[in-house]
Amino acid sequence: MTHTNFSARLIDWQLQHGRHDLPWQNSRDPYRIWLSEIMLQQTQVATVIPYYLRFLARFPDVAALAAAPREDVMGLWSGLGYYARARNLHRAACEVMEKHGGRFPKSAQVLAELPGIGRSTAAAIAVFAGNERAAILDGNVKRVLCRFFGIEGFPGERAVEERLWTLAEALLPERPESIGIYIQAQMDLGATVCTRARPVCEHCPLAGECAARISGRVAELPARRAKKTPPRRMSRVAVVIFGRKVLLERRPPAGIWGGLLAFPEIPAESDIQTWAARHFGIDIGARELPPLTHSFTHFTLEIAPWRIDLPAAPHALAEPAWQWLEREHIATAALPAPVRKILAQLPEQD
Repeated sequence: MTHTNFSARLIDWQLQHGRHDLPWQNSRDPYRIWLSEIMLQQTQVATVIPYYLRFLARFPDVAALAAAPREDVMGLWSGLGYYARARNLHRAACEVMEKHGGRFPKSAQVLAELPGIGRSTAAAIAVFAGNERAAILDGNVKRVLCRFFGIEGFPGERAVEERLWTLAEALLPERPESIGIYIQAQMDLGATVCTRARPVCEHCPLAGECAARISGRVAELPARRAKKTPPRRMSRVAVVIFGRKVLLERRPPAGIWGGLLAFPEIPAESDIQTWAARHFGIDIGARELPPLTHSFTHFTLEIAPWRIDLPAAPHALAEPAWQWLEREHIATAALPAPVRKILAQLPEQD
């Protein structure tokens, strides 16, 4: 199959079978396209849609997003995961206002200079917002190319990725009006047909000449990263309750759950009762709550929560990053998923 036929088949398939009614489609607004592309990184469409709609309702344009406190942005993002995306989203909005006069760039080269926007994401925004002739290489596209052309090796390896970029650029259609349809076709084919697990090859417009299908290696391509057992980390946290309030700590901007509210951590070397007495000025008991395991990309966190009920509120909090949160505000607070799960298990009548 020639490169021209490859793109032509995908374009024809997209017009008949692709997705056309997603909330961010049929728009040339680079802000809306950017927001959707960032949210869709490592996150499925069905999960993204309600977050996307809430974000647009609260921050309808880049100026509104840049002007918002970062805590508000993190609160709306809470539960979507990969929180560096939200921090970079806010930073990028501020840069657009400060360096670009509030006008969102449409060029892939300029877009790639903004925080949190890589080469593929920049290209996607430039294509959909300005019809720029640019190739993308997200996970869906890598999978389609590796299977169709029988490309060996893990796509994250530099040599393999460079080969894929060269191929992706060579496959671009010549007609400018076809670029956006073709790029969307690649995304849709990988997301709905050429899926990682249980692909529906019988519905694929490329199936007849797909190297992986012909050789019976659909399940093997693309090659996976060499599997390693992720390290496990332990964390003891204090679930401190006073009346209808729970004590939380604002995490540092960078690192795990950066900028979010989480439970204060009890150092491994500290006795829990001694730690509580030192921070609240009273001897008070603590009881262990059910443990929780949470997986990150590179490690697994085992969380041991200890509940501490205060008979009276302290005159001042021991740490500057600590703050009280009313139980009724939990739903809208910027909380990571494990914190939200632990709080959801607390009896409502407490």
